[in-house]
Amino acid sequence: MPRPRYGDPMSVPVILDVDTGVDDALAIMFAVRHPGLDLLGISCVAGNAPLAQVVDNTLRVLDAVGAPDVPVAAGTARPLLEAPREARHVHGADGLGGIALPPTTRQPEPVAAVELLRRLILEHDRPVTLVALAPQTNLALLLRTYPEVAGNLERIVFMGGSASVGNATAVAEFNVWHDPEAAAIVLDSGVPAYMYGLDVFNRVAVDHETAVALEHGDDRLGRVVGALIGNRVALSEDERAEYTGLIGDAGAVCSIVDPLAIGTEVRPVRVELAGYGRGQTLVDRRDFAGEDMVHGLAGEWTQVEVALDVDAERLARLFLDTLGLSA
Repeated sequence: MPRPRYGDPMSVPVILDVDTGVDDALAIMFAVRHPGLDLLGISCVAGNAPLAQVVDNTLRVLDAVGAPDVPVAAGTARPLLEAPREARHVHGADGLGGIALPPTTRQPEPVAAVELLRRLILEHDRPVTLVALAPQTNLALLLRTYPEVAGNLERIVFMGGSASVGNATAVAEFNVWHDPEAAAIVLDSGVPAYMYGLDVFNRVAVDHETAVALEHGDDRLGRVVGALIGNRVALSEDERAEYTGLIGDAGAVCSIVDPLAIGTEVRPVRVELAGYGRGQTLVDRRDFAGEDMVHGLAGEWTQVEVALDVDAERLARLFLDTLGLSA
């Protein structure tokens, strides 16, 4: 499938902000290969793995998918306020579930991620979609340091949050929980936001038979994709990991090119910053004014387009089709 030319009016200019673990890798591959996306660059942040590992993983994934020259820059190594938290039990010590990708000769840009983001956004002749697949520390610093970039952002698409249960805690999703202050800053920035959270994230999967066939097939990229999809998450050495087949962050990128596969509602959203609920995305789904509103206790909320439903089979098929891996 041919790549669109730079500036092709039919493509959506996007920048990915990643903490390349397993599902970020899948998202990068999709963004490189889909003709409706014009991948301008990638910024990296600590999250699924330490920052240096995230950068190296990102460069190796670009090699694996045969990407053209895509600028990649290292960003922040920790959240705004707290110490970083490891996610080795999810993505392995190397962030890629132990899947050995060949060393790369690609080099990251000699500037910090915030500087690369500023340049790519302001220099582009059309509004850019910024896709956050990680803790939003880079984005918060960008919007606070260079607020003028908001004028050339179409919207911020972020994989994070939940309108129901969490995964990092009972109520908080990992990306937001990892740096709640950053997520709150981004939501309050005035840039239109679209939340692809756990409500849909946990539903888009590739079946086990397909993943195994890919991992053991003849296609080089298919073997990598099959192994990534087959990565199993266990919270301890004593726990038996179950197959999920989730494409994870890649679903958020897929939804940009196939929005009809997603059911969304525009709802008030805020990030909880204190107590056990710290990192929770509070999504107000009421159709009436509650006591908090009547008595002036509601506080400030941001209107966000929230993904609440998904045609999971359709989105998974789009992912495989784009990578040329459908049966």
